[in-house]
Amino acid sequence: MDAVVMAGGMGKRLGKEEKPLTLLLGKPLISYVLHALLGSKNIDRIFVATSPRVKKTNVWLCDFKKKHDNVEIISTPGMGFVHDMALAVEKARIKRHVLIIMADLPLVSSGLIDRIIGKYHGINTPALSVHMKLDVFTRLGLLPDTVFHKNSSFIVPCGVNILDADRIREEQEDYNLILEDEELALNVNTLGELEVCERYLKGGFPSR
Repeated sequence: MDAVVMAGGMGKRLGKEEKPLTLLLGKPLISYVLHALLGSKNIDRIFVATSPRVKKTNVWLCDFKKKHDNVEIISTPGMGFVHDMALAVEKARIKRHVLIIMADLPLVSSGLIDRIIGKYHGINTPALSVHMKLDVFTRLGLLPDTVFHKNSSFIVPCGVNILDADRIREEQEDYNLILEDEELALNVNTLGELEVCERYLKGGFPSR
C-alpha cells in the first residue's frame, strides 16, 4: 500500500513558521512520521504532499529523500485538505488503496500503522477512518478540535485514513476504527500538545 503524508500546513497555533519542521527533541515532527512509515511492513511508496506555504519543508524533504528512494514530494496548491489530498493521490498515480496520514503525529509507530492496515484488509467498506475515544484525550488533559457522537460515546478523528484511491474524488463509505492507543491522540497543534509529546519521549508519559 502507498501512503500520502499531508504536510502543507503552517504552525500558527504553535507559534512556528512551518508545522512539519517544528522540532520535537531536536527532530522535525515530519521525520517521526516518515520513519514510522519507512519501518512499516505494509507501506511501499511514500508521497509527501506539500504546498507553497512550506518552502523550508520542501528543502528539508529534498535532502531527506536522497537517502530514501521510496519517498517522493508531491506539490499541491494549498487549497484545502480534501482538494490537496485528492490531487496528491492523482498526481502520484496511486491505484487501489492509499493510507493518508498527517505530518503532525510524531508518536505513531510502524507497528500501529501495520495494525491499522491489517484491520482494513478485514473489512468490507472502501474506506477506514481511525478514531479514538474522547476519554483518552481527557485523561491526557487534551481538548480535541473535533468530536463525533457514535454508539452512545464520543470519538475523535486521529488523522489517519485509508481510502480507495481509484475513487478518490467520491464520497466513500468508511469503517470507524476506534482505538485506545494514546500515541494517536497526540497530533501536535499547540505548544501544550508538543510538551506532552516531549514528556512521552523522555519516558514520562501518563499511564493508562
